[in-house]
Amino acid sequence: MKMLKAALCGAVASIAMAGAAQAQEFTFNIGAASDYVFRGLDQTFDAEGQIFGGVDVTADKFYAGAWLSNTGPDGDGAVEYDLYAGFKPELGGATLDLGLIYYAYTDNDSGSVSSDLNALEFKAALSVPAGPFTLGGALYYSPENGGFGDESTTYIEANAAYTFENGPTISAAIGNFSADVVAPIDSYTTWNIGATFPVGEKFSIDARYHGSDDDAETAFGPDLADDFFVITGKFTFGL
Repeated sequence: MKMLKAALCGAVASIAMAGAAQAQEFTFNIGAASDYVFRGLDQTFDAEGQIFGGVDVTADKFYAGAWLSNTGPDGDGAVEYDLYAGFKPELGGATLDLGLIYYAYTDNDSGSVSSDLNALEFKAALSVPAGPFTLGGALYYSPENGGFGDESTTYIEANAAYTFENGPTISAAIGNFSADVVAPIDSYTTWNIGATFPVGEKFSIDARYHGSDDDAETAFGPDLADDFFVITGKFTFGL
């Protein structure tokens, strides 16, 4: 795990250095949301909203980035910081996305969030444009997920989006998460559907419903696995 983390950090740094001479390939984002929901689970324990920000850099078909957000119960001061890098080759009219994502956490006051939850994921995704539609699928695999006792986890997702001529996009996704653990429930299904509305060239508002099946509530409880409606505002700009 340490070697893979070091390799990912090196990839992020290398791509950032490669793109440094082309400032237009740097993109920054900052935003706020009414809640932080990830794969159907509430990451702030239904206690507060979310503030996040990130930076992305591309160099030809390679990309890398970093993202930062609050997480955990209200007032505990936990922070999630993600590093990712990947390669997006084109296959005919489709785009393949092969990458790595490292999820890392700071320790909070109550101990509900800590660096013990850190995880590295491998990502393989495919998106296919079809007129105003985009169809896609993705596979995420972690060989040692700290949130599940360093056991392996897998998340598989199918998604679709439709973009109107005047700008708004409707999108939906359904996914299944599974963990190699001995527990009453070792997998659950989650879904989301919503719309993203551009406001000018740099700001967007997303309204999205997140849901999950009964297995998620059995495994994580009703506070973390419930139905959530989330409003997100995001400002994106490049240099």
